[in-house]
Amino acid sequence: MTEIAAALDRVYREDSRRILATLIRLLRDFDLAEEALHDAFLAAAEQWPADGAPGNPVAWLVSTGRFRALDRVRRRAVYDQKLGLLAAELERVAEPVSDSDGTWPDDRLRLIFTCCHPALAPEARVALTLRTVCGLNTEEIARAFLVPAPTLAQRIVRAKAKIRDAGIPYVVPEPHEIHDRLEGVLQVVYLVFNEGYSPAAGASVTRADLAREAIRLGRLLVELTGDIEARGLLALMLLQDARRAARADSAGALVLLEDQDRTRWGQDQLAEGLGLVSRLLGEGEVGPYGIQAAIAAVHARARRVSDTDWPEVVRWYELLMTSSPTPVVALNHAVAVAMARGPAEGLQLVEAIIARGELRGYVHLHSARAELLHRVGRDADAWLAFQEAHRLATNDAERAHLGRRMAVLRPG
Repeated sequence: MTEIAAALDRVYREDSRRILATLIRLLRDFDLAEEALHDAFLAAAEQWPADGAPGNPVAWLVSTGRFRALDRVRRRAVYDQKLGLLAAELERVAEPVSDSDGTWPDDRLRLIFTCCHPALAPEARVALTLRTVCGLNTEEIARAFLVPAPTLAQRIVRAKAKIRDAGIPYVVPEPHEIHDRLEGVLQVVYLVFNEGYSPAAGASVTRADLAREAIRLGRLLVELTGDIEARGLLALMLLQDARRAARADSAGALVLLEDQDRTRWGQDQLAEGLGLVSRLLGEGEVGPYGIQAAIAAVHARARRVSDTDWPEVVRWYELLMTSSPTPVVALNHAVAVAMARGPAEGLQLVEAIIARGELRGYVHLHSARAELLHRVGRDADAWLAFQEAHRLATNDAERAHLGRRMAVLRPG
């Protein structure tokens, strides 16, 4: 790869979502902005090798994308008078990459609040943000939501149409509106982080780029709102991401929490996350993200898995189930009970989740059940549960880990 090609590839990986967010602000249309983004990178691939890379590649790509979009609209305006009016309006837009008042320089934050507008259905908000802000494809998001890809694609199409037809503004809301919309934004940021912490697909155990982006957005939200749940989410992400280097071995294989070399955990992130948790708990009542951060803090303080205060983890999960009674929380509670009180009691709770018909397509339900079956001596049943988890897994590293567990327990 030439130096220019490498530079272009780096800009795409690191800045394409930021460029897209700015183009959406300037062009006021998601699909037109996506076309403009692709046109801009195509133009760069053609021009940069001959002319050299510009001093400010992001500004160059935004400007090029904007003008290419205007050309598209002008050509189409020959057949549609409304597009002619749009072209005239877009030409009056101020020069790209400038911020009119300097208050909100991050277009991705504007884009998240637009995608999380209360006029959109909750599931559409998350899907559109993951697709647009983070660049996940439809199949990856569908797997994260446990829904068919065509269903997810329709959600995104309807969300874009709603934003366009309702004239939803591309702005960070006024201070008195922020807290009403913050819950949906925090949900999106955490789902972005989860895709970075445990990717739905691919060969990597983690995607550091998405985890970093979610943490960066979390910091912006804390600065913006000072909200206790925003701070809880930031603490949670920092404590979880601190484990990233230890979650894969030198060959890229998945390493579970109990087997990780804790000296490889990020000490700066641990210190910051633990400090945030300490301050949160000192303020009194915390919400679901603060509770999850408190659980992560219990793990962070343990030098070895045997040092973990599992009864405290169970108590936190019991509190979490009162504020966020989801099947996934119930599963995590069951695993904590197994560690605190023995695998038989934890397995009983997992079987109850299955009996309710919940999480049947969730790979971690079957892998957790398999581990507990193994620990109570039911290896044949454990092998079958691992087989089902292996069938459901879409991440290559996770599939390989489950395959190794199956090999250990192979019948006969």
